[in-house]
Amino acid sequence: MTEALIAYALFLAKALTIAAIAGVILVALVRARRETQPAEEQLDITDLNDRYRETGRSLRHATLSGKAYRKAVRAEHKEDKARDKTGEGLRPRVFVLDFHGDIKASEVAALRECITAVLLVATDADRVLLRLENPGGMVAEHGLAASQLARLRERKIPLTVAVDKVAASGGYLMACVADRILAAPFAVLGSIGVVAQLPNFHRVLERHGVDFELHTAGDYKRTLTLFGENTEAGRDKLREQLEETHRLFKDYIADYRPALDLPRVATGEYWHGRQALELGLVDAIQTSDDYLLEVRADADLLQLKYSARKRPIDRLLATLGGALGGVMERTLARLG
Repeated sequence: MTEALIAYALFLAKALTIAAIAGVILVALVRARRETQPAEEQLDITDLNDRYRETGRSLRHATLSGKAYRKAVRAEHKEDKARDKTGEGLRPRVFVLDFHGDIKASEVAALRECITAVLLVATDADRVLLRLENPGGMVAEHGLAASQLARLRERKIPLTVAVDKVAASGGYLMACVADRILAAPFAVLGSIGVVAQLPNFHRVLERHGVDFELHTAGDYKRTLTLFGENTEAGRDKLREQLEETHRLFKDYIADYRPALDLPRVATGEYWHGRQALELGLVDAIQTSDDYLLEVRADADLLQLKYSARKRPIDRLLATLGGALGGVMERTLARLG
């Protein structure tokens, strides 16, 4: 077992070295080609009212007689014309955004672009719905995602967050910014806490006569390490940093949901939808689908999706960078 760990550690060191060298080469290639091969970026806009209308027509066509179907279509057209004639065609808009989270909050760049687009055109009558699915992850990345949503609050644009599956840890950090949080009955919410973990191979290396050197400038440049000997002072400092991050997490939530009993809910525990409602973590039990069906009669529903198609060399570099940084990122503090 010990020999296997040593072999794994040596293999990991070699692999990281090779990856670093390859990364430097790829960075140089990307910089050389970036100006001649720009990435493809676009903002896709889908009219959800039209999608619902077509879905309804398809079902009517399949279930009604020909005469009944034509009558239903004529009634629908008549209703649309009446609304346009009375000026109701200029209706409030609900901009629908989606965020599927991971440990690095990778979709934050797309979220930023969508929110910027909304801010360019939104009026006082418009609203935003964010369909959020996020189990949490890295502190800085999820803090940035939450700050993007805060841009809407600062501009007084009503924001509703709908959680159909999970908004835990950094996901709840995002959700708490909303004016209103909706949750499905069995959605998972909460997990207001911070965690850091890493293995340590020091004793294994020591038993086999392998020295590991780590040189730093600054007492706490590195608190805990993978291969060096960890000290109580280092552990205490890391715990202090975790507690400070937890305090900032709780303070941020308190700014947006001051009625929450934080000593009760900021324990790292999670709750399902109805429990979360009782605790004040959410405002209503409702799925995003029901919300959209409810508001579509009085608003135009516009789904926004930003995409940036990466060049092949950029995708390769991103894959390499993810492999190179993945091990170290997992050792850093993350919301959890």
